[in-house]
Amino acid sequence: MSTLRFGQHLIKASAVFLQTELSFALVNRKPVVPGHVLVCPLRPVERFRDLQPEELADLFKTTQLVADLVEKHFSATSLTIAIQDGPEAGQTVKHVHVHVLPRREGDFQRNDSVYEELQRHDRESEDAPSGWRSEEEMGAEATVLRRLLQRT
Repeated sequence: MSTLRFGQHLIKASAVFLQTELSFALVNRKPVVPGHVLVCPLRPVERFRDLQPEELADLFKTTQLVADLVEKHFSATSLTIAIQDGPEAGQTVKHVHVHVLPRREGDFQRNDSVYEELQRHDRESEDAPSGWRSEEEMGAEATVLRRLLQRT
């Protein structure tokens, strides 16, 4: 695996920390909170309803594994797990993806502000690549998460 398709983007293998038969997990180039990662089906599927049953099962099994990992590693006490399904829901990448955000008490002044941040984050990411993390930063985080998964 040298690259994977993520909607209109090509993702370098260095940013991917887990790949299953039907899904992959990658670090986020502009995380809303530390440890904000994405889980996606390997097949580029634009809408949630278009996933095959086996893809759906693998996506959620992988999300559960990844969620447990990032909650522990980033010393979180809760998680926000979200899918923005369609443009009016805030989806900017035309590829189903699950946002997994480790959460802590007080990380947002209003708890539901996380959803506003997700929408703002996605719009800004497309318009302002200068705010993105470097490939080296993303690769370093993915390496740590990959090693932690090997221990489980």
